[in-house]
Order: sequence, then structure tokens, then C-alpha cells
Amino acid sequence: MTVTQFYWKLSSFYFFYFASIGAFIPFWGLYLQGQGLTPAQIGELMAIVLATKIIAPNIWGWIADHTGQRMRVIRIAALLALLCFSGVLLNSGYWWLAVVMALFSFFWNAALPQFEVTTLNSLGQHTHRYAHIRLWGSVGFVVAVMALGAALEYLDIARLPWLVVLLLGALWLTTLSVREAPAVAPTSTAPSLRATLRDPRVLSLLSACFLIQASHGPYYAFFTLYLEQHGYARSLIGQLWGLAVLAEVAVFLVAHRLLVRFSAGRLLALALILTSLRWGLLALWPDIFPVLLFVQVLHAASYGLFHAAAISLIHALFPGRLQGRGQALYTSLGFGLGGATGSLLAGYLWEAHGAQSVYFMAAGLAAAGVLMMGLYQRRAQRVP
Repeated sequence: MTVTQFYWKLSSFYFFYFASIGAFIPFWGLYLQGQGLTPAQIGELMAIVLATKIIAPNIWGWIADHTGQRMRVIRIAALLALLCFSGVLLNSGYWWLAVVMALFSFFWNAALPQFEVTTLNSLGQHTHRYAHIRLWGSVGFVVAVMALGAALEYLDIARLPWLVVLLLGALWLTTLSVREAPAVAPTSTAPSLRATLRDPRVLSLLSACFLIQASHGPYYAFFTLYLEQHGYARSLIGQLWGLAVLAEVAVFLVAHRLLVRFSAGRLLALALILTSLRWGLLALWPDIFPVLLFVQVLHAASYGLFHAAAISLIHALFPGRLQGRGQALYTSLGFGLGGATGSLLAGYLWEAHGAQSVYFMAAGLAAAGVLMMGLYQRRAQRVP
């Protein structure tokens, strides 16, 4: 099957996966607040969702790599995520939600890393075109977050779980139309996973991924609540979330050219510098609307440029049969351990020192990531 034939089937998965994120992540804090939970409890529940990325992608990545049935794994994960999340409709107590979120996210977080491998294997020698397919995920996020932001001016936030269930159902249906991609044949010269993880470049890269995602923890868990505290309407907050992802789309449209012209390592370092700037501005001047607009446009760097560069580096550093576990490690250590750490610390900092402190923390974490990429660049130069 040609790249063009794969294009829309692959893109539809990304559209609905990130539409479900657009419905869930920006507004879940509001839903939990509406159920009477405290900032610390909200941070804990968001941390659970992200913490399952530490384990789940690695388990499912191992299964997919060893069975070679990657799409079957993705279909099962998407279906079980749908069934588990439906448990939110039955009860809204803290401990019940903690269990439901753990089960749901264990399967939900398993699907995307393996689909990334399917997409890259489908593209073959055209992996630089990955961003053109992935941008449809950003489009799905924008559609969901902007539509819900406007709708929640009139609808009760208690309706939110039903909308997420519908999107998860659509996601599962898209997996049924995607065929298994041709696998990359293993070679006798391919390194072992243990040897790959001892590579100093890999250690520096994964550390930088952890730090930038930890810096995003306060954004995903508390950005909506932070802006509501500063008097912004929910419809406008939804539009600001949408603006950020539109900026991300713009980067995905040109990422293939950037990756050909510049090294992925340098692009990732630039993304970290701009991410630190983004959180610093958000901490200092959230009431100045032009600054807030610029903060959201910087999502082009903090997520779009970062992700395109990181995916490229992971694909290169984890060859052959290591691809599934490479993407799983990227997800688990970055979005999982990093995101969970950031969300958890943000919840406690918010209660102890106020909302502003969490974004100063975020800026510091991203700045530490810049140092890690500096080490990556030095180590990359020593590799023949």
C-alpha cells in the first residue's frame, strides 16, 4: 500500500486520539473541581493518568515487538480504554475515580506509542513526512477543545464524561480500518536494548524528554483553572488551548523541511529554550492578554518542534526490533514519569505557595532540559 493510501486511515486515528485528549485534559480539572475535589487531589488524579505511561507503553511495546501483531495490540488497547473510562459514569468519588483513571489510562496510554511505530513503518523511507500525518491529531485537539470551550458556557460540566466516551468509541472504530504495516526486519548487527540504553546520547535525550514533559505537568493539569482564577471565560480559555495547537500544526507542516536542514538535536535544544521562556512569561504576566497569546503560540516549540525532533531521534537511536520499545520508553519516561512528576508537584505547590509558583517551577525544569541537550550535542559529536 502506498503512502497516499495509508494517509487518511493513519490520520483518522490521530484525529480522534487527540480529540479525546482535547476533550479530557483541558477540562478534566474543571470536572473534578465540580465534584468537590481539592487542587492536591486533582493533581494526584492527573498524575495517575500520566504515571501509567511509565509502565503501560513498555509492557505493550514488548508484546507488540515480540508478537509482530502491533495493530491487534492497538485495537485491544483502544477498546479496553473505552470500556474502562465508562466507569466514570457510575460514580464520582475520589477513590473510585483513582481506580478508573488507572485502568483507563493503562490501556489508553498503550495505543499511541505503538501507532507511532505503525506510522513510521508505513512511511518506509519517507519518515520525514510523519509530521504531515501527525498534524491531524492537532486538528482533532483544536476541534474538540474549541467546541467544548464554547459549549461549556451553557452545558453542565457533568456532561463531559459522556463526550469523552463518544470520542473514545470513534477512536476504536478507526483502528479497525488500519492494516498491519510491514515490519522492519531485524539484523544481526542491531544492538540490544541494554546496549542502546548505555549509549550516552540516549541517556541525555531521555533525560531532556523527562524534563520538558515535567515542565508541562502544570499546564495540562492546571492551565484552565489558572486562567479562570485570573478572570478568563471558559469559551476564551478553550480558544487559547486551540490557538496553542494551531501553532503546533504550523510547525508540523514545515517540520520535514526543518529536519532535513537542521539537526534534530539542535531543534530539540531550541524547543527547550523557548519552553522555559513560555512558562516564565505565564508565571509573570498572565493578565496581559498579548503576552498570553504569545505564550500559547510558543506551544509550537514546546510541543510541536520538540515532538517532531524527538520522534526522529528516537527512531534513529532505537533501530529494527527495538522501535516499539524505543517509542514506549520515550512515552513512559517523558509523558509518563515526567508528566506525572510535574502534575503532582504542581498540585502540592499550588496549595502551599500559590498558582504562580507552579509555572516558575516549570520554567526551571525546561531550563534543566537545555543542559541535557547540551550534553547530547557533545556526545553526538564524538560518535563516528
